[in-house]
Amino acid sequence: MVIAFVLIVAGFAGLILGANWLVNGASALARKNHIPDLIIGFTIVAFSTSAPELVVNAVASVNGLSDIVLANVIGSNNLNLFLILGVAGLVYPITVQSSTAWREIPVSLVITVILFMLANEFFVSDNLAISRVDGLILLSLFLGFLFYMYRQMKADKANNTHNVAASIAHEKSNLLIWGLILAGFAGLIVGGKLVVDNSIAIATDLGVSQKIIGLTIIAAGTSLPELVTSVVAALKKNSDIAIGNVIGSNIFNILFILSVSSLISPVAFKQNFNQDLYILAGGTVFLMIAMLTGKKKKLDRWEALILVCFYLLYTCYLVSKEL
Repeated sequence: MVIAFVLIVAGFAGLILGANWLVNGASALARKNHIPDLIIGFTIVAFSTSAPELVVNAVASVNGLSDIVLANVIGSNNLNLFLILGVAGLVYPITVQSSTAWREIPVSLVITVILFMLANEFFVSDNLAISRVDGLILLSLFLGFLFYMYRQMKADKANNTHNVAASIAHEKSNLLIWGLILAGFAGLIVGGKLVVDNSIAIATDLGVSQKIIGLTIIAAGTSLPELVTSVVAALKKNSDIAIGNVIGSNIFNILFILSVSSLISPVAFKQNFNQDLYILAGGTVFLMIAMLTGKKKKLDRWEALILVCFYLLYTCYLVSKEL
């Protein structure tokens, strides 16, 4: 079991390094081909923090591990919302632009409700699952959201993703660019397989369900990029990046990563995941209220503390149920 834990850590390292290499290579390649900074910034930043979840879910989906697929997405979203945003808010109170409070946060709530309805077969009476048709619906919504964000960022002259893209794009030789891209893919594939295979091995040895492993170990490990990004942004008092990273990642996880997973293989849905979706929806509503009451558009430290404490208590509750 010790070896399995070591291999999981090695897998997470491969995921994070692979994502960074792929981001740097893809960014340089895009700049060389005169792709607008706006497009580079949004796609690169979004992919870089969610690449670990994407690879882990793709591997799990190929192997028919539906509980891992769902637990990783829903667990990562809850961890992003409660723990990562809460820690960032404790570091520095988060104030956001009105567009985020009034638009992106409600969008995150709406897609959570849509996922709940699709997974529980509100529209078709059949076995509970996120089917390939559901995946196409989620993917279509994702493309619509991309178009919406493109319009929003094009109208915003002072968006931060432009600066991020500019900072990571340097002139590189074609050999170095393709070397980074290939190394990135290799790191993601190998790292994802190590995480999934050894997490299943630990769950089997301990008699712990795949759901709990996915909601805790895998969700925490694949959310490391979001944690680092949001905490660094909070330390620099850049609230928009801190909250935008979390909300954007949550939307990306459901609409893109879960849609890709279900297109690879339909994802069986167990109703005990509804509890986690209720919590995700409730946390998003709490965030909306925090943004729109008191000091407007601001997540104060005491509100951030509530988020962190709730997540820790809920995680202890999940683990205690398995013991």
